Amino acid sequence: MTKRFVMSMGTLAAVVTMAASVPVAGQTAAPKFSAKTKTYAPPRTPWGDPDVSGVFTNNDESNIPFERPNQFEGRKLEDVSEEELVDLRAERNQQALERAPQLGGAPGIHNPVHWFENFDANNSRAWLVTDPADGKIPPTTPEAQARATARAEARRLAGRGPAAGRGPADSYEERSLYDRCITRGLPGSMMPAIYGNAYQIHQGPGFVAIRYEMVNETRVIPLDGRSHVGSTIREYMGDARGHFEGNTLVIETTNFKDQTAYRNANPDALRLIERFKPIAPDTVEWSVTVNDPTTWTRPWTFAMNLTKKDASQQPFEYACHEGNYGLKNILSAARAEEKAAEGAATRK
Repeated sequence: MTKRFVMSMGTLAAVVTMAASVPVAGQTAAPKFSAKTKTYAPPRTPWGDPDVSGVFTNNDESNIPFERPNQFEGRKLEDVSEEELVDLRAERNQQALERAPQLGGAPGIHNPVHWFENFDANNSRAWLVTDPADGKIPPTTPEAQARATARAEARRLAGRGPAAGRGPADSYEERSLYDRCITRGLPGSMMPAIYGNAYQIHQGPGFVAIRYEMVNETRVIPLDGRSHVGSTIREYMGDARGHFEGNTLVIETTNFKDQTAYRNANPDALRLIERFKPIAPDTVEWSVTVNDPTTWTRPWTFAMNLTKKDASQQPFEYACHEGNYGLKNILSAARAEEKAAEGAATRK
């Protein structure tokens, strides 16, 4: 976790200078989302499947709002012009540079510039939600709202006494699976971050494997039509089954653990349908349809582009567990705050 995580003001200054020196409006336009993209026929593997393999990154999709911004009220995603998108890229990159100092560490600690992979992002779209057409996540059901309330109350009452509740750093068990180097879940493992945004898709007869740099996970997805595993078997990344629809790789994933059910979904009902659609020789559009009728009033979909960069974006080793000082420091800082509070109370 520490390999590329700690940031410094000195490094940020270098990155800001580097990113600001590139005229955003003069960049090569990013491939458009599928509504504006002509049909592309990818090459075939030796056994006849569409070839979607390679090393990809979604660095250019950083800073895109998940839902439609208010400034586009009443408009559809495909109605945003290329000129507007150019202006949006410039605005978002400027905002990212202005936020950068807030992320810094102590002055004088200089970290490698290559830790920062998502500056100067060349966004492909104005927002991510493609369905519904209003670009908004549908409302949650009464059942989902009750489930969220029950989970929050159970957490409040857990641990030290019937009413004391636990804090966010009482133990490693209170921290997220991401802090603990276990998983970012699905679809979280494919979402852009400040670094570690490399993904490698491998293909073989009857199988596809997706390797994620961040937290060093790998999904192996059969394409042979087999059924999902039984409902009693639960996995952090779910149980995936795939097939091709034309040139698009479609992956349906079920059987999630409660801890990784997306956005407080019901793990017994949640189905995620991913589509990897080649739209250019170096671009795959990745979309996710979220289907859980017990949590949302209708299915909904979001999408972004993955850009092939076989030569420059090979996944690094992500040695997350080795020397996980992030988790250690979170817990030790919480203990220090508690000790200081106890001392202050004693002196009163």
